[in-house]
Amino acid sequence: ERRERKREVRKVMAERVTRELEKMQLQEKADIKYKEWLKKKRAEEAEKKKKEKEKEREREAELQEKRIRSEKIFKEWLQNARNKPQPALNGYGFPHGKSTGLY
Repeated sequence: ERRERKREVRKVMAERVTRELEKMQLQEKADIKYKEWLKKKRAEEAEKKKKEKEKEREREAELQEKRIRSEKIFKEWLQNARNKPQPALNGYGFPHGKSTGLY
């Protein structure tokens, strides 16, 4: 009976050890998969941030170009406005640029 008990105890201990080893292996696999997932997720986030920064740069460049174009058009308009002839003042009761007294 002693031998059988010792065998059973050894068998139970061996099963426990194998279960613990399997648990440890599963835990290691889970850790490895988690680390891979985390690495992939961080890479995706970095790529997303990079794309957002690129879009922001493009938008800023477009706004700057638009500002420059607007300023150029305004300066051209200002130059043209100075060179335009003044309207004649002899209409609507202003002959020779002076009021005639009539409303």
